[in-house]
Amino acid sequence: MKKGIISDDFRKKLHVIIYEADTPAGRFFDLALLFVIIISIVAVMLESVTSIRLLHGKELAVTEWIITILFTLEYIARIIALKKPLNYIFSFYGIIDLISTLPKYIDVLFPGLGFLISIRALRLLRVFRILKLSQFVGASNQLLTALQKSRVKIAVFLFTVVILCIILGTLMFIIEGPESGFTNIPVSIYWTIVTLTTVGFGDITPVTPLGQFVSVIIMIMGYGIIAVPTGLVTAQFIQERSENSNTQVCPNCNADHHKDNANYCYNCGHHLHN
Repeated sequence: MKKGIISDDFRKKLHVIIYEADTPAGRFFDLALLFVIIISIVAVMLESVTSIRLLHGKELAVTEWIITILFTLEYIARIIALKKPLNYIFSFYGIIDLISTLPKYIDVLFPGLGFLISIRALRLLRVFRILKLSQFVGASNQLLTALQKSRVKIAVFLFTVVILCIILGTLMFIIEGPESGFTNIPVSIYWTIVTLTTVGFGDITPVTPLGQFVSVIIMIMGYGIIAVPTGLVTAQFIQERSENSNTQVCPNCNADHHKDNANYCYNCGHHLHN
């Protein structure tokens, strides 16, 4: 059956190879793609070394152009394989694929920006689809959902921490004063944040006994404050663990992460390739 220039059979076969990491052909394609991405990133790193660039600059340039052409063809193939290509073009992976393909072309128009090619490392995110490790795929989705559902609680918590830092910073400014390095309230708030997060740069240090006592309290509070958002997300994360998903991508709307053994797309109802 044909539809325009591209037949439905060809589009279906292309979709299975490019989008279905569960199939042997799809797994091979994605592993080959990851291998090429790694070669590209290594080439960019080597090109940044002056001695290597002087000796093998031409070889590295040829390698990068070959990889760029391969990525361009792959991007076009991903568009062709879908009945609704805009769903891929404006998707997370679609935007990453486009951004990681353009730098070499941009370098031709604007020399000196070639090292933007290193952003291709973002494409290594596809490893979660390729490995088909359910605990990774499911966990990544559950973590994202947990973060989304916890965002209000986390926002309220962070707002409370900001208020606390302002209060404690003002208190330390009053206690220590400019002679101890707390020259103004913003600087004192900066010190409070650094201390509360247990970073401790050491550029400003309280010298009075009362200031040191307050510092101890802030440092102890810091350990508890760091644990709170982790606990919020973890509690929500546990609730999401019961859901299972796979790497299957809908050939119609490009929706992914369907439940195991799903026959139809949860987004558009299109039949999935099982």
